[in-house]
Amino acid sequence: MRILHAMIRVGDLERSLRFYTEVLKMKLLRRKDYPEGRFTLAFVGYGDEAHDTVLELTYNWDTHEYDLGNGFGHIAIEVDDVYQAVEEIRAKGGRIVREPGPMKHGNTILAFIEDPDGYKIELLSPQRQD
Repeated sequence: MRILHAMIRVGDLERSLRFYTEVLKMKLLRRKDYPEGRFTLAFVGYGDEAHDTVLELTYNWDTHEYDLGNGFGHIAIEVDDVYQAVEEIRAKGGRIVREPGPMKHGNTILAFIEDPDGYKIELLSPQRQD
C-alpha cells in the first residue's frame, strides 16, 4: 500500500495552479473537467503519480470559497534549504506565515507558508532531527 494523493478544495483553480506550479515548482500532471458534476480535478506534484504522492486540487465550479475547518493540519514539503526556499517564495509573492528557523523545543529548521486558499504548507530541510 502507498498514499496516492491528498485532496484539497480550491476556490480559483487557475490561481491555485499558478501557485503550485510557479511558486512551489510542482508540475501539472493531469487535469480533467467533469461538466455533468460541475467540477474540475487537477493533479500536481514533483514526480510521476506512479511513484510519488501528489496533490489533487478539486475545483467545484459553483463554490468560490471554503471554510478550512480546524481538523486539517498542513501539507509538508522537503526543500534543500528552508531559508533559500522562503526567499524564492517571497520573491514570487508567496505568503510566509512563519519565518524559517528552528522548531520550538527542537532543532529541525522549518517555515510555514500559505497557498491562495489559506492552506498551510510546512517547508522542511532534509536533515530533520525531530
